[in-house]
Amino acid sequence: METVVIMRKEFFSGKKVLVTGHTGFKGSWLCRILHLLGSEVYGYSLDPPTDPSLYELMGGKTFVNDIRGDIRDFNLLQTCYNDISPDIVIHMAAQPIVRIGYKEPRQTYEINIMGTVNILECLRKGREKTCSFLNVTTDKVYFNDDSGRLYSENDRLDGFDPYSNSKSCSELVTGSYKNSFFKNSSYSISTARAGNVIGGGDFAPERIIPDCVRAAISKKTIVLRNPNSIRPYQHVLEPLFSYLTIVESQYGNSEMSGSFNIGPDKKDCTTTGELATIFCKKWGEGLHWVSEDDNGPREANYLKLDNSLIKERFGLTPLWNIENAIEKTVEWSKTWNNCEDILDCMDTQIRSYFQKRGIQI
Repeated sequence: METVVIMRKEFFSGKKVLVTGHTGFKGSWLCRILHLLGSEVYGYSLDPPTDPSLYELMGGKTFVNDIRGDIRDFNLLQTCYNDISPDIVIHMAAQPIVRIGYKEPRQTYEINIMGTVNILECLRKGREKTCSFLNVTTDKVYFNDDSGRLYSENDRLDGFDPYSNSKSCSELVTGSYKNSFFKNSSYSISTARAGNVIGGGDFAPERIIPDCVRAAISKKTIVLRNPNSIRPYQHVLEPLFSYLTIVESQYGNSEMSGSFNIGPDKKDCTTTGELATIFCKKWGEGLHWVSEDDNGPREANYLKLDNSLIKERFGLTPLWNIENAIEKTVEWSKTWNNCEDILDCMDTQIRSYFQKRGIQI
């Protein structure tokens, strides 16, 4: 299908955009894109979750109206929301790690469920105005029977582990608020279920690409706990572009809202071992990997998304395949490791991606 670009720079220029979880990996990339598009960017988040952090490395405070707060603190969140009166809200604040969910299930449920309730309450109680809201969840919201089939938006929501399950609940909360409070209103509400996101600047624990980068820099062997697991890996710019397309298209037009899978085509759903092999090839320097089971908690073996709805609704086909995604990730990681200008590297990658989508920024 030929790509039909809905997202426009002129739409975002001057818009007030509130990003929750802006100090995280995806939030940092999103804030930079919005800044380049000319938006008035506001962020609400705790301090960066890692050290080092992409947000601090790129100097996020120089172009983001930075608010530090807990998504569970409703009073502070509501005060900030009312002061900003945003045109667009992209909700990304979360506890995003599967294994941490096993270690801290109560905290994971509090953040991922009540955080969603709190930001939707801000909309419900806020001043009536046209506002586009997107709740960013995950590909792991579905009941996964490990059959290897593609999961579509109409499949059962019932994540297995505390992280995945809390995100399933976040989807249900969003649907309830949408149906109960925002029908026939000026608010448009959607959710986005993105596949496994990779890219430069992710320093999180318990994730394959950050583990690969850490091993490469320290000149150690990469250790994979499940090299045969299949995931819908994609570069971070793929879902972020889709998020922006969704929030623009539904702005003032709730008929365009919905729940959307965002992931690569089936041919680019790859095993963790294949991902690591490509990473080693792109990095060079004799880097290699081994498999070593650490007897950790259960994780799904197969996870693939059906991305046909977002193709049909918006004409959005994936732009960078798995080779491109890893190449861009290695490029950023080596730029950082060599103490070169990572913000220039980010801007170059953003502009290159958007130019291929027909947008000059």
